Amino acid sequence: MLAAVVYAADLITKTVVLEALEGKAPLVVIQDVLQFRVIFNSGAAFSIGTGMTFVFTLIAAAVVVAIVRTARKLGSRAWAITLGLLLGGALGNLTDRLLRYPSGIGRSTQLQGHVVDFIEVLPGHFPIIDYFPVFNIADSAIVCGGILAVILAWRNVQIDGSKEVAKDD
Repeated sequence: MLAAVVYAADLITKTVVLEALEGKAPLVVIQDVLQFRVIFNSGAAFSIGTGMTFVFTLIAAAVVVAIVRTARKLGSRAWAITLGLLLGGALGNLTDRLLRYPSGIGRSTQLQGHVVDFIEVLPGHFPIIDYFPVFNIADSAIVCGGILAVILAWRNVQIDGSKEVAKDD
């Protein structure tokens, strides 16, 4: 259920932002804090791996399959939330990679679509690095799901809901 909500929110926000802002100046929501600006990302986070879109598409597809297979063993509400966030986010960005330019049905370039990113935080004012990457709802869900997964693993919470007890040597 959560995966479907994340996926729908990602698709709807990308559609609205493309209709309203593609080819236009950024929409400033809070001056120097938050703006919406459309970019098309062929790489991963921080535009790492630009030009490796095909590889990221295959990785995203593998992640979706792994999450769906893992979900069969779910017995933990926390892991259900975690996997829902990860699955919804992965599906959102995978959809872009499959269907957005330059990929798409009937085009010669397949599995190489660019992800639509539009949320920009602290534009031009991010400390330490020059800018924080522009991202989308799917990216946010993936990051939140990843953080939850690390916390659950650190606390030894298993997918089935049991808690692994550390053994003394």
